[in-house]
Amino acid sequence: MSQLTLKQQNIIPISAFTAGGDLQRLSFTINKGLDAGLTINEIKEIQIQLYAYAGFPRAINAVSTLMTIVKERQSQNIHDEIGKDASPISNTTDMLALGTKVQTQLAGKVVEGHLFDFAPTLNQYLRAHLFGDIFARDILSYQDREIATIAALSVISGADSQLKAHYQIGLNAGLTQSQLFEIVQLITATVDQNTGNHAKIILEQ
Repeated sequence: MSQLTLKQQNIIPISAFTAGGDLQRLSFTINKGLDAGLTINEIKEIQIQLYAYAGFPRAINAVSTLMTIVKERQSQNIHDEIGKDASPISNTTDMLALGTKVQTQLAGKVVEGHLFDFAPTLNQYLRAHLFGDIFARDILSYQDREIATIAALSVISGADSQLKAHYQIGLNAGLTQSQLFEIVQLITATVDQNTGNHAKIILEQ
């Protein structure tokens, strides 16, 4: 029996193909995701978040693909749910403080070390922008964001240490070990076997 919801299962290939830039397979998985109940804004939010991991070009191409598919489905008289927008955030919110709190909560400790001593601006951007601006948008839960991140990192070459870290962050966000193994199984089934096998090796470490 699946440990992930149907919507969560569909986050995985959408995230992987967004990060990998495989727009043909992304188109197929976006259609499947919409059919499974993901809203337009939820898919858009996945792709927006992944710019922080895969870069603006991949994110922009993915959102453009989503936009094309939505128009095509509308022409076929398929009207998908747009979904909720992110709740407004006060202009007085200290995003660095908020992001630091969220990063610490998800990492299970204050994130620091020689790398961030060497490049403190990098951690400031992670805190204020990724864990602040992006994670404050309540269109997706922290668990859903970690599912998207794990799937994306699995297809990015050279990101093993980040993938390993996000398995732990996923657990801290409330995902179970069974759910992590199901994510790996779905990567194998929907992306390719080599990617899934490698993701499994990193998880077992």
